[in-house]
Amino acid sequence: MTHKGKVIISCAITGSIHTPSMSPYLPVTPQEIAQSAVEAAEAGAAIVHLHARDPEDGRPVHTPDDFMPFLRVIKQRSDVVVNITTGASPYMPVEYRVKPAEVLRPEVASLNMGSMNFGLFPMLKRYSEFDHEWEREMLEASHDLVFRNSFKDIRYALETLNSTGTRYEFECYDTSHLYNLHYFWTEGLVQAPLFIQTCFGLLGGIGSHPEDVMHMKRTADRLFGEDYRWSVLAAGQAQMRVAATAAAIGGHVRVGLEDSLWLGRGELAQTNAAQVTKVRQIIEGLGLAVATPDEAREILSLKGGDDVGF
Repeated sequence: MTHKGKVIISCAITGSIHTPSMSPYLPVTPQEIAQSAVEAAEAGAAIVHLHARDPEDGRPVHTPDDFMPFLRVIKQRSDVVVNITTGASPYMPVEYRVKPAEVLRPEVASLNMGSMNFGLFPMLKRYSEFDHEWEREMLEASHDLVFRNSFKDIRYALETLNSTGTRYEFECYDTSHLYNLHYFWTEGLVQAPLFIQTCFGLLGGIGSHPEDVMHMKRTADRLFGEDYRWSVLAAGQAQMRVAATAAAIGGHVRVGLEDSLWLGRGELAQTNAAQVTKVRQIIEGLGLAVATPDEAREILSLKGGDDVGF
């Protein structure tokens, strides 16, 4: 593997799961998202994973026009790799979720590799007051939420985006998702090196126990051998623990306020950069080095920042 010992840090800036009432530090407006992404890159993130929000009430929105105000600023101020979500919100249909990546042609787009129950409602035990009615409604509705990513949906995303030169962050929440990805790989619809983001700790997917982390890695090793690059993300308090486990055995890591609002026990992260700085300290404490954006481009065989639509 090129750049052996270099760890790619991805930072998921805002997401669509946490709501503005949960933290005053969650980026919502285009200006906040852009500033937070640039700060994360300056702290050591090689990739920023991006969602858009309504600047008035913070609800998830997902048109190309919603992304453009902060994409332009990020591109002007940083050479960080931009990753646009196609997960968007589990309440949105796949055609809508894919459209920004189709139009804007980023270097990377996320792609969820299977349908799953998507339980956000446990957060209602921790948060009782909300500034916007949609926040409680979204969390309550997840009692009966299946995040649809059927084989037809995944094929639609791949056939829509492959011609743009965009590569993928394959989000896998369980071993079945790895097998789904293997199917599309053997069909020739995706090409190595595969950037596989194994996701831990969300209700409906695999847990975040070290055995769960190792089980996902063992399965990916068996299915993909040297043809993939492994990264991890974990929800909530498991974020740094899982990142440390993965980095110690050759993986890449993702942090960010999309995945956890916290920096430590009882301490809200005031910026995405603070989480990047913390995971960077873990990585460097293991005797490893953080990959630059250009090194990440080489490791993942990306097309480069000059060939995007923004």
